[in-house]
Amino acid sequence: MGKIKAVVTGGAGFLGSHLVDALMMNGHEVSVIDNLSSGSLDNLKAWLSRPGFSFVRGDLKERNGAWRSVLRGADVVLHFAANPEVRISSTEPRIHFDENVVATFNILEAARRADVNVFVFASSSTVYGDPEVIPTPEDHPKRPISVYGASKLACEILIETYHRLYGIRTLALRYANIVGPRLTHGVIVDFIKKLRNNPRELEILGDGTQKKSYLHVSDAISATLHLLDLLLRGAFSCDAFNVGSEDWLNVIEIANIVVEAMGLPEVKYTFRPMTPDGRGWPGDVKLMLLDISKLRATGWKPSMGSREAVERTVEELLSEGT
Repeated sequence: MGKIKAVVTGGAGFLGSHLVDALMMNGHEVSVIDNLSSGSLDNLKAWLSRPGFSFVRGDLKERNGAWRSVLRGADVVLHFAANPEVRISSTEPRIHFDENVVATFNILEAARRADVNVFVFASSSTVYGDPEVIPTPEDHPKRPISVYGASKLACEILIETYHRLYGIRTLALRYANIVGPRLTHGVIVDFIKKLRNNPRELEILGDGTQKKSYLHVSDAISATLHLLDLLLRGAFSCDAFNVGSEDWLNVIEIANIVVEAMGLPEVKYTFRPMTPDGRGWPGDVKLMLLDISKLRATGWKPSMGSREAVERTVEELLSEGT
C-alpha cells in the first residue's frame, strides 16, 4: 500500500486508536475525528505532536459541523465511530440510531461532497442476529435481534447504496468480539471490575453458556489493513467480510480465565439470566462464530484463537490497571 491520507472517525476509541497506531507506524498521514464520548486522547498520546497527524474534536451527528473540513484531500475514510455498548440498545434505542445511522449518513455524505472515493466501515457480527448456520458466512440472512445490530445493517445498506449511486468504493468489516489493550467494555472488563470489587463472588449475566468468538485487536487491525490494501488495489469495489477467529469460548470459560489470572481462590459464580433461554440481556446473540473462509481466501488468517486472545487481553488489562 502506497502512502495515503486517511481520516479515521472514532480514532480515539478502542479499535480506532489501534488502527491509528498501525497507520502512523506505516508512514501514512492520519486525521482523527472523535467527540470523545467513549474514546480518550490518552489513546492517541503517542501521535498528538507528530507530523502527519491531526486531531479534530467533532460530533458526526452535527451535519454541518466543522469536522467536515478534515475530509478535503483525503484518500480514504475509515469510519469507526459508534456507540460500542450493545446492551444500551434494548433500553435506549435512539442512542444507536443517532450514533450509528445518523452519524454514518453524515460522514458518507461529507465524503461524497469532498470527493473521497474509498470508504471503510466497522460493522459487526450482530447484523446476522441468531444464525441458522454456524460458522456463519457473509451471505447468511441478516435478521438482527438488537437495535445495535439493526443500526449496523442499516449503515451497510446506506454504504452499498452510495457505492451504486455515486461510485464510492466501499468495504464493510463484520467484526467478531474484538479484545485487547485499551478495551473499556464487554465481558472481560465487566468480570475484572466485579472481581476487584468483590473477589469472593462473580455475578455473570446470563446462564454462562453463551458462546462466542474472540479476536485480538492486533489481528483485527492486521485484517483491516490487508483488506484496505486489496480495496485500494482494485481487487473489489464494494464488499463485506467477516473478521474473526476460527474457534469460540463460553462465558464460564472466560470467567475461569479471569479468576485464574487474578489469582483468586474459590470464587462463587452467581448467574443472572435475563431471558428464558439464558441470555445476558434482551438482544444478546447467544451463539456467534463467524465463517472467515472468504477472508482466508485472500491470504489472511488470524495469528491466535479465541482462548489465546482472551488470555492475552486479561493480562494486558490487568497490567493497565483495569
